[in-house]
Amino acid sequence: MLGEGNFVLVVAEGSFGDRPSSYYDFYRIQSGKIAEHWDNMEPIPPRAEWKNSNGKFGFSQ
Repeated sequence: MLGEGNFVLVVAEGSFGDRPSSYYDFYRIQSGKIAEHWDNMEPIPPRAEWKNSNGKFGFSQ
């Protein structure tokens, strides 16, 4: 979770069906409440298809 000013980004890992996935949620906070929300979900490819050894989140999974 990262926050600066009135924006917060949450990055998480989970699964969608049987596929490992990454989730990104971006929030704009106003008066202590969520005023806007954007999200994105992306499949995590099998390890053999990774472009580097760190994985999607910067550590070996």
